[in-house]
Amino acid sequence: MLNLQIPSATTVSSLRARIRSWRDERLTVGFVPTMGALHAGHLALVQLAKAQCDRVVASIYVNPAQFAPGEDFEAYPRSVIEDSQQLTEAHCDLIYLPTTEVIYPEGFATSISVAGPAEGLESDARPHFFNGVATVVAKLLNQVRPDVAVFGEKDYQQLLVIRQLVRDLDLGVDIIAGETVRERDGLALSSRNAYLTPQDRQRAAQLNRILRQFAADLAAGKTVPQARQTALEACEAGFDAVDYVEARCADTLAPLGDAALEVPARVLAAVRLGSTRLIDNCAALPS
Repeated sequence: MLNLQIPSATTVSSLRARIRSWRDERLTVGFVPTMGALHAGHLALVQLAKAQCDRVVASIYVNPAQFAPGEDFEAYPRSVIEDSQQLTEAHCDLIYLPTTEVIYPEGFATSISVAGPAEGLESDARPHFFNGVATVVAKLLNQVRPDVAVFGEKDYQQLLVIRQLVRDLDLGVDIIAGETVRERDGLALSSRNAYLTPQDRQRAAQLNRILRQFAADLAAGKTVPQARQTALEACEAGFDAVDYVEARCADTLAPLGDAALEVPARVLAAVRLGSTRLIDNCAALPS
């Protein structure tokens, strides 16, 4: 039994009992799902939920369904005691710690597949990923039944996939986006940054600079292929491998044409330093 500083629930019945008591008091509920190994980016999402709602639930669950064989499921950092301390200091009201038996009980046979914003980008590199995300998020939203759920813009494609999921299945939850929290040199905070060697940590900061230049080139009137090629070459020079560097429609992630930018866009990239995979994105506006 974990000795946590914050009230916790490990089963759906105990989770809903606590939330039912809040509902009886006519309190609103916010939800921040995480995989743990919390950092300031997660805590900013909790604070955003606190600003929106009377009570906030944060979950910690490392979801095996979104990891492919050979990915870092076993190595993914787990630090529940430290995470609970941070959530206590952030004034979170409840930590939900479901086991895999709670999320995927014996006989579980359902998978949710989202098209639209899930197509391409992360799905090209990790074709299993969004089915795993959509299924676990749908489970968690049904278990918590919040008024508001908060997700970070760092995982921009995931954010749009979840919005699509909620719209399509009438889940009745407002999805709020939290801005990406960064280190002073621009590196987006991520639990996987802990994998970086000191040398790779210095190299990692290039990614945000490259994307900001990509967005600036689009704003200056360069065509999408011209701006993308410059960003791709910079990524190939700075990183060990490049999964993608793309500009997409900000609202749908639909591919853009070959002309200069005409609609608000998002520039996105996924690169690798050794065994560590980094993703980032930023907004791009037409000139």
